[in-house]
Amino acid sequence: MNDSTLRQQLPRGRHHLSREEVVASQRERILVAMGEAMTVGGYVGTPVAAVLKRAGVSRETFYELFRSKEDCFNAAFDRVSSALAEKLQTVIADCVDTDALTRMDRILTTYFDHMIDDPASARLFLVEVYAVGPSAIQARMDLQHRFAEVVSTMLGAESEDQRFACATLAAAIGAMVTGRIAADDPESLRGIKDQLIALARRSGTLYGNAFA
Repeated sequence: MNDSTLRQQLPRGRHHLSREEVVASQRERILVAMGEAMTVGGYVGTPVAAVLKRAGVSRETFYELFRSKEDCFNAAFDRVSSALAEKLQTVIADCVDTDALTRMDRILTTYFDHMIDDPASARLFLVEVYAVGPSAIQARMDLQHRFAEVVSTMLGAESEDQRFACATLAAAIGAMVTGRIAADDPESLRGIKDQLIALARRSGTLYGNAFA
């Protein structure tokens, strides 16, 4: 079954799905519903009942799959952050033989498009994560570190100073993206891509050797 099939509610009555496929479908629908429900009430204001209603599953099913709402959030966070990481790594691999300008344009376009196309997931791992607790915040910091590595690769960072500069740039990008997602204005992200590329080009070897 593909992802779109997993997200569909199972048909009533007899079907030909295995137990594993049924559980996978239920789990996927719950994880998607967690992100969607939080766009209304935030993490704190989203009861499990709101997730169940969107996912079309029973409370019993929910607690067979997750220990708690926090456990469900953490699984949803892993789901969306892994999807983003996979997209970025694919683009990086495809851009190995391209020039720095093309590489940066494609990576940033992929990153911003991911946020724009799925704002519920973006809100989950950029905004609501801070309301969950220390373990979720640590996961968010780990994700930020991985994004800093993407920026370092994108800009050809080699020295410790360059990698530190890339970490600060990644943090600045993360803050700008978080602010726009929190303000329900993801479309405005498209407007900062060219400015970021211009900044990197003006900075010489500050961030890396891509535009040296």
